[in-house]
Amino acid sequence: MRTPSDKWDNEWLEIEGPQDVLICAVNHKELLRYRGKRLSEVAAEWHEDPIDTIFDFLIRDDAATSVAVFGMSESDVALALQQPWVSVGTDDSATSPEGILGVDHPHPRAYGTFPRILAKYVREQGKLSLPDAIRKFTALAAQREHLSDRGVIKIGMWADLVVFDPGAIHDVATYDDPNRFSEGMSYVLVNGVPVIEQGKMTGALPGKVLRGAGLKSDRMVARSASAQD
Repeated sequence: MRTPSDKWDNEWLEIEGPQDVLICAVNHKELLRYRGKRLSEVAAEWHEDPIDTIFDFLIRDDAATSVAVFGMSESDVALALQQPWVSVGTDDSATSPEGILGVDHPHPRAYGTFPRILAKYVREQGKLSLPDAIRKFTALAAQREHLSDRGVIKIGMWADLVVFDPGAIHDVATYDDPNRFSEGMSYVLVNGVPVIEQGKMTGALPGKVLRGAGLKSDRMVARSASAQD
């Protein structure tokens, strides 16, 4: 971790120090009090070197800890967003502020990725036009995943639609309080069914799993296993 190399992505050497690592979600209850704390704070409390603290924390938490690492350059983010071939997604899992998911402590991007781009980079900074941003969220993203029946508004497509106020939409999730819905969203339709109506959740569950070309069905796997036997 301390040795510079171009063979792998060493995030430890990409940040200024342990203060740039924030504990988000943990697996074991006895570690819950460390959510929202910086690695530097934990290391100071445990009287350990920060790297030793990382390993000891992972051992205590069965390697199930998730963190936020503050190592990105704002200018790089803005430059990437402006490239016409760059689509936008998020690697955080879908979550809810209610039920068992509501006790988790995700990265704020779980709730605020797209509204943040619309508020910060489109409305406030003018790095992107609104049509450019929408294309990166929808049509371009669907094309990259080879989802030919989604991503645009057209007869024969699945009706996944969003109605929002471009002058008001913004994210409110923070690192300290991430389980918060963004504001300014009026309607969200999934497969033609409203799941958010007049800013409120309807409780409808019309979504479906989207399976790619690489999926092997149980029947195919069984047939393959039989052939090997």
